[in-house]
Amino acid sequence: MAEQVVLLPGMLCDAGLWSAVESAVDSTVLHAQPDAPSITGMAEQVLSIVDGPFVLAGLSLGAIVGFEVARLAPERIAGFAALATNAAAPRPEQHQAWWRQAQRTQAGDFPAVVEEILSAMFAEPQPPPEFARAFREMAARIGPRRFLTQLAAQATRTDAHEVLSAITAPALVACGSADALCPPEFHRAIAARLPDAELHEVPGAGHLLPIEAPEVTAELLNRLLRRCRATNEENDVARSAEAAGAEAGGHRRLRLAGSGPRDHRGRPHPR
Repeated sequence: MAEQVVLLPGMLCDAGLWSAVESAVDSTVLHAQPDAPSITGMAEQVLSIVDGPFVLAGLSLGAIVGFEVARLAPERIAGFAALATNAAAPRPEQHQAWWRQAQRTQAGDFPAVVEEILSAMFAEPQPPPEFARAFREMAARIGPRRFLTQLAAQATRTDAHEVLSAITAPALVACGSADALCPPEFHRAIAARLPDAELHEVPGAGHLLPIEAPEVTAELLNRLLRRCRATNEENDVARSAEAAGAEAGGHRRLRLAGSGPRDHRGRPHPR
């Protein structure tokens, strides 16, 4: 079992997204903050920061990058958590909205853009002050330059549903029932394509599950880790049995090769 869990945040989010979750996750956590201007570039950055197989947990844009990681290197995925996300290609109205946000950001209107995006991040357009503060602080750390890079990457998205069948490791798909940005039907479509997925809908939660429902998010991730470990143990047993069978077969072939009638010196009689 890969001991590392790579956490990928969504747009305008950083490692602070997971601050109330990571201490409760039963594994080593590694934060990824890719900043390439394409989804493929971001996925390549993720693969470059960790060796060997790992469990990938991504939210929103982070999960979209995770789908591309799975396309590039499915053998590296030991477990996959897709939270509050969308595997479909962007719709025309999304491209238009991202273009407008980029234009406004370049014109110096980044704070107002952040406030508009904030209204869709939680179950209520006007979230509790501590939720709003957490999002604003992350957005401030990301800043306008990296936000523009994220928007550029969003525009390179393609439909990832066909990729999902390559993720054969245990998977978690989770969303909030009140997520206006990525509603539950998006997640049902994702879970239907994954070979070994569990689907969870968190009642009353919005888009940023790790902030709005940290205890539930941590427990769901730990449940995924338990499934990953169980699968790894089963694979170890199967490999051991296969190796034992191969060894037994080798001994049998040696015995057969050495059998047959022999002369008084122990040499095989000519046939």
